[in-house]
Amino acid sequence: MELQSQLDELTEAGIGVVAISYDSEEILSAFAARRGITYPLLSDDDSAVITAFGILNTVVQESLGANADDPDVLADVHRYVAAAVFDSPGLRRMIDGTPFPGTFMVDADGVVTARYFEEFYRERASTSTIMLESGIGLSPIEAIQGSTAQLGFTAYPSTTRVTNGTRFTLALEVEPGEGMHVYAPGADDMGYRVIGFNMAPSDYVRYEEVKYPDSEIYHFQPLDEYVSVYQEPFTLMQEAVVNASAGIEEELAEMDAITLSGTLEYQACDDAICYLPVSVPLSFTLEFQHLDYQRSRDQ
Repeated sequence: MELQSQLDELTEAGIGVVAISYDSEEILSAFAARRGITYPLLSDDDSAVITAFGILNTVVQESLGANADDPDVLADVHRYVAAAVFDSPGLRRMIDGTPFPGTFMVDADGVVTARYFEEFYRERASTSTIMLESGIGLSPIEAIQGSTAQLGFTAYPSTTRVTNGTRFTLALEVEPGEGMHVYAPGADDMGYRVIGFNMAPSDYVRYEEVKYPDSEIYHFQPLDEYVSVYQEPFTLMQEAVVNASAGIEEELAEMDAITLSGTLEYQACDDAICYLPVSVPLSFTLEFQHLDYQRSRDQ
């Protein structure tokens, strides 16, 4: 499991790890032994903590009640409840008390400082992605390093192990060359190419919008232009989600890895010259881990 593989690095960063679920102590103990989990797994078998945190999934209960045929209820069921569970009223009763899955960041005083939850029940933000977005830099893994005449870059995935529904990030650390700048969002309105990822479409991964850091305004004196640029080192983050639909899950069941390809696109200028746009090929290979269904069988 990803948390376990990152445990030493998280501990060194001063971060404690604990997981809580509605499963019984016996189920959690068997799961920990099977998967080599050493951090605490807490049993909230009456869903008291889940309810106190406001994340109790009441969709299942509603789907068994008087509003079971309501179109809005059915839409929520398809979004928040597994298809196999939805098709079986017996299973729906069995999982009563489950939470909306997600991650809380809590400080030393027990105050929640951040939370990460998804719209679709199968999508989960990876631990490395949460750390990256929280500004806690974990060591880059499987990094691609390169340079051009105008800049140097390091590109890497926030995690190299994914499964159905994993939300992860492709990070791109860029260092413009001396006297160089590249263009930030807003510069495209003036005809310049904004630096960014151009990832090829994939049946297995959905790409979200690129997250850009704050830029600065550069005054290009020859044309008296004021434009958004990056002149100092910065990091772009391309969010992505592994497809969690039932049809794609069958295809992924036969795969051990997912390869993603694309390009780094940019245009660079200095105080005198704007260089031709550049396209640098990038490729990332992610190990695909198949879901552990033993837990549901144990129940």
